[in-house]
Amino acid sequence: MKKILMLTAFALAGLAAAQDTTPPADTTTPAAPADTAAPADTAAPADTAAPAAPADMSMPATMSASDNFARAQEFAVQADVAYPVPFYDRTLWKASVDHAYYAAAMEQGNRDYNAYLAQLYTKTQWWINAYNAWSRLADLNDTEKQWASLSAAKLAYLALQRGDTTMARTYVEKGMSWADSASLQAIMKRLP
Repeated sequence: MKKILMLTAFALAGLAAAQDTTPPADTTTPAAPADTAAPADTAAPADTAAPAAPADMSMPATMSASDNFARAQEFAVQADVAYPVPFYDRTLWKASVDHAYYAAAMEQGNRDYNAYLAQLYTKTQWWINAYNAWSRLADLNDTEKQWASLSAAKLAYLALQRGDTTMARTYVEKGMSWADSASLQAIMKRLP
């Protein structure tokens, strides 16, 4: 057991040393609108190192919507490999979400772009953005309903933790309209 722990520590130290933890120099990419800020309690652990910034960090604002969409998908695949848990504050996840955001903003009527952005918000645990993005979409398929319901359940739980039973109920009801789940039912039972 002691040997395994020591080997694990050496392996983790080697991985950490191999990763560049400095943020990318590109600060011209605008963040998502201020009204969609992530809740503080969804932040990733600070001790997780980020991989080096992608070699081609093109400016999303200067690219076409279809190019942004393609880059968002590329970065998401890379991020899935690079990180054990997806969070928006990871370099590759941020690049993926930012490119998807620009694609959806450039072609607001494109359902595929908007659904992919909602999916990325859900995957990176940015619950309020996910909930709002799913709420704007019509005719969700079964998978999308599950993801939308998950975002509502997470927000309902957070609202319940803050003592805001009115918002918790709103999120639970909306989540159940998408897809019922054990989580939503459990939260509903805790509401007065």
